[in-house]
Amino acid sequence: MKTVITDAGTVTNGDIDLSVFKKYGELCVYDTTSKDEICSRIFDADILLCNKTIIGKRELDAAKNLRLIALFATGYNNIDIKYAAERGVAVCNAGGYSREAVAQHVFAFILNRASKISQYSSFTAEGGWIKSRFFSAFSLPTSEIYGKTLGIVGYGSIGSAVAKIAKAFGMKVLAYSRTVKNEDGVTFTDLDRLLSLSDYISVHLPLNEETKALFTLEKFKKCKKSAYFINTARGGVVVEGDLREALDTGMIAGAAVDVLTEEPMRRDCALLGAPNITITPHIAWAPIETRERLLGIVCENIESFLAGRPLNKVN
Repeated sequence: MKTVITDAGTVTNGDIDLSVFKKYGELCVYDTTSKDEICSRIFDADILLCNKTIIGKRELDAAKNLRLIALFATGYNNIDIKYAAERGVAVCNAGGYSREAVAQHVFAFILNRASKISQYSSFTAEGGWIKSRFFSAFSLPTSEIYGKTLGIVGYGSIGSAVAKIAKAFGMKVLAYSRTVKNEDGVTFTDLDRLLSLSDYISVHLPLNEETKALFTLEKFKKCKKSAYFINTARGGVVVEGDLREALDTGMIAGAAVDVLTEEPMRRDCALLGAPNITITPHIAWAPIETRERLLGIVCENIESFLAGRPLNKVN
């Protein structure tokens, strides 16, 4: 059997050993693969491992031997899963591996916002504390998150992990989800009410036809002017030009995003240079422990498929 990895550079920079996949047969590893290269690289593959490589009808038709696409990701919007099913190709994702890491990143954003950690670090590095007349140079306003309201949009595995941390901090938690759950300390409500009441808003939705461009200017108009908007899900759930306008006009107080509609970031990205925004380069999922866990799930998906008991099959 031949296994091909098309975008290994999205999973490891040398700190994760991908040679574990050699046990399934011949292994070909590519750091990255362009659209023009993909068909020639997977034409004789039995198993395809990828993260964000786009696999549509053209690619599936080229890969005559393909039996399994095992994703280094939870999301699978880059794969034509319907056509893959028609071709008899199983698609298995890796759900749940990044729950703790993404929840941690959400609170890194929240705590940085509330305590002004990065701004105070810059202030001190630039000599601000040396010049201060007092032992405590609290020139930048900070706030407690205790008692504040966190609105969680999308209450799956990651959303519930975020809620658990929020409750530990003494925050009030609102949630919006297709499935209403009975959970202590979490109040489920409609999206408009959540937006109008929340001090912090954290998005944890998959990208699909229902969620694409969900957050428009009209949604930001429903938020408090003091609200802080956080997106660690998928960039496409937000209209970036509308978020930029909401920040430029003070419609909301700030935002933090780890994902964009187009990645890597383009020079003409609407959010580049926006006021009161923190942008990280899609790294919420990337701690070393998280990627090691991901590797284990992908191996388990392959072995289960080969044993005739596919796990995490999405088509």
